[in-house]
Amino acid sequence: MAVVDLESREHRDLLDLIDKLRSKGINQYVALPEIVVTGDQSAGKSSVLEAISGMSFPTKDNLCTRFATELILRRSSSVGVKISILPAACRPMPEQEKLKRFRPVVEQGSLELSHVVEQAKLVMGITPTSKAFRNDILRVEISGPSQPHLTMVDLPGLFQAGNSVQSDEDSETVTNIALRYMERPRSIILAVVSAKSDFALQQVTRLARRLDPEGRRTVGLITKPDTLDEGSESEAAYIRLAQNEDVRFKLGWHVLKNRDYKMTLNKATSQERDDAEREFFSKGPWAALDPSIVGVKALKPRLSHLLKDEILLQLPNLVKDVETGIRKCKNQLMRLGSARENIFEQRQYLVHISQAFSDLMKAAVDGFYNDPFFGSSKSEEGYQKRLRAVVQGLLIDFKDNMNELGCTRHIIDSDDESDDEGMTLSGNKVLRSAYVEEVGELMNRNRGCELPGTFNPLIVGDLFFEQCKPWEDITEILFKKVLESVKRVAHEIIAHVTVESTAAKLGRFIRPAIQVLAQELEASFLNLLKPYQKIHPITYNEALTENVQKAQAERRRRKIEARLTKAYPIEMYGAQRLTVTRQAILEIFTAEEDVNMKLYGSSLAVDYLQAYYNVSLKKFIDDISTLGVECCLIQKLRSLFEPRDIYKMSDTEIQHLAEEDPATKLERSRLREKLNILDGCLYELRGWDKFNLNAKGI
Repeated sequence: MAVVDLESREHRDLLDLIDKLRSKGINQYVALPEIVVTGDQSAGKSSVLEAISGMSFPTKDNLCTRFATELILRRSSSVGVKISILPAACRPMPEQEKLKRFRPVVEQGSLELSHVVEQAKLVMGITPTSKAFRNDILRVEISGPSQPHLTMVDLPGLFQAGNSVQSDEDSETVTNIALRYMERPRSIILAVVSAKSDFALQQVTRLARRLDPEGRRTVGLITKPDTLDEGSESEAAYIRLAQNEDVRFKLGWHVLKNRDYKMTLNKATSQERDDAEREFFSKGPWAALDPSIVGVKALKPRLSHLLKDEILLQLPNLVKDVETGIRKCKNQLMRLGSARENIFEQRQYLVHISQAFSDLMKAAVDGFYNDPFFGSSKSEEGYQKRLRAVVQGLLIDFKDNMNELGCTRHIIDSDDESDDEGMTLSGNKVLRSAYVEEVGELMNRNRGCELPGTFNPLIVGDLFFEQCKPWEDITEILFKKVLESVKRVAHEIIAHVTVESTAAKLGRFIRPAIQVLAQELEASFLNLLKPYQKIHPITYNEALTENVQKAQAERRRRKIEARLTKAYPIEMYGAQRLTVTRQAILEIFTAEEDVNMKLYGSSLAVDYLQAYYNVSLKKFIDDISTLGVECCLIQKLRSLFEPRDIYKMSDTEIQHLAEEDPATKLERSRLREKLNILDGCLYELRGWDKFNLNAKGI
């Protein structure tokens, strides 16, 4: 950890840097290191702030403060008080300017804040009849020779139930305000707990332990210890709490004695208050506590030290967060584009959008995924944007589905046809021998003038039409999936290159163009299917006859092998002793078979069916992939939305597509303001880092 003297110039500059960033409004975009003071109503928060700063805070704890107060303390040779309002970013600009001009007059030497709070309420619009809460921040800057270098944010007091001056809805609102500050990861929570009631029942302890379960960034502060009965169990419980032995926080606990009623009534000075506190902690069981965890004198440097350490720890991450915010802001402004008030600007904007769209679509089609738009291929979102990869995957699935599910009946050619009758098959599988018989019956019903042992060539067409019936459904599934992928990528690209309102309009322009391509693809699929559904088999691929001959030769080989095994079994003769005469071999090869001309013809027809199916299947898969998907859809996506299309549009069409709505104008204005704030803050952060951290060896 870097070393910075609590009273050093570097320490003051460090806190001034964070305060300057906060005053610029960076807190609405990036969380800053800060100490947030929170506690239940009547817990003594105001007395704590008064003890630390020396300024008199409003002490009517039964009334709910309706805004946060930022207390800035700085060591200086002269006493000074400066009070201002940091307006909420959600306010209209005229109201913000009015609040920024708020400068109440503080009498010389007066540190009374009550009347200032009342003036601030009126300026913020909080009246006795208006119980609204404000996100504005009252900024109180106090300097003096006894002040520490410290900045704190005081939050409205928490309460459980409403009364005549505050409602149950107010309770929920105050809790939400506290949560908004406490849940920031760079906030140090100063949880104020009153010893007048059980700490476990106080809302602030529950919130702190919920938001900071490890207690890494919470400091517990016990107030009103003098209200405990000496020697009581409650006193012993709070002493254990102060020693961090009950509810443990890594930053520990601290104890303060508040002004009692008599001191408040007599308007005791800060010195009198400190003397009374020092006397209280010098006797009784409280005297046994470590002096570093009791009294305001020890609390001031302790809080200052904690805040300084947190700032130094978070400074590098703070710079990164600001840089990330600037990068995102610029990307959003790029998507919004420049202002487009007239037709020329609107047309130029659409040309820019169409060019960006075309470039990304071309990259998606060509498989070049270097643009940040495509994200990570490890994520499903990134993969779905890679159109070429998705389509390739769909076509591979299509090929696999055609091979596995493309035929109506799978013809199984068993090794031993003599055992075919004993085999049973499930699903759409059928033994070749059984299928040959079915084909024989079909041939009888379609007999023409062919000679016995031959077949009507049209029978192969009928058989093929039946076999390829699943092709249409499988192709339809491919069509839907490819089209869905294209639509998804087009939608993602248009959403990436422009804002939502313009993207919605351009989507209505691009979708019809995709639909035209879809119709072309569908027509292409139908044309590619047509030869296999209505036209008799046609092919000049020599693989047809080669496949028939191979199938027949394989069956003959299996038959001869079966005869050899039957005539000369290895089990009987043994592999070494087996000798076969030339005459025996000749008899095996020339053994007569009963030739059934009907079965011969139907078997030959089945051979041609299977050969033609295999040839057609491969061609159909390639044609669907190239002539269909690639040529009719994918390659045409490059020209889906080109700049030349913009120049053909009428002024009315251009205005309809590119005219900005009020929300877009407001968003651009908001982003520019955010970018200006972040840029200014980054300049401050880098300047401090360069000239202070490095130069001072921090």
